[in-house]
Amino acid sequence: MRGPLTESQLALFDELYFGVVTTLRPDGSPQTTVVWVERDGGTVSFNTAYGRAKPGNLERDPRISVLVTAPDFYHWVAVDGRAELTTDGAEEQIDRLSRKYDGKSWPYVEGQRRVRVRVVPEHVTAYGV
Repeated sequence: MRGPLTESQLALFDELYFGVVTTLRPDGSPQTTVVWVERDGGTVSFNTAYGRAKPGNLERDPRISVLVTAPDFYHWVAVDGRAELTTDGAEEQIDRLSRKYDGKSWPYVEGQRRVRVRVVPEHVTAYGV
C-alpha cells in the first residue's frame, strides 16, 4: 500500500511494542536496531542520538524501514520510506518515549545531541491491522 497509514495501523505505535529500524550502511548493507516508537501525525517517529550509526546512515541515505509487531506476531505493520531528521523537539520526544516505555523521565546525558526521526511512508505492509 502506498500513502498514509490507517488508524488501526497507527494504533500499534501507541502500544508498548518496540520498533525494528533498518538503515543502510555506507557499503549498502543493512544496519538494524530496536527502538522506542510513537506515532507522529499520520506516520511513525523514533529518537536516537548523533554519534550512533542511524543518524549518519540516514543523513547519507534517507531510505528506512520500520517494523512494529504485537507480541502475538499476527498483528504487525512495516513502513518503508524516507527519514526526516530534526533536533527540534528531540529532547522532549526522548523524555516522552522514556516515560512510555520505562515509566520514568529520561536522564539527560551531558554532551549528547538527540535527534527525532520521522518516517515519511512510501510503502506500507501490514498483517492483522
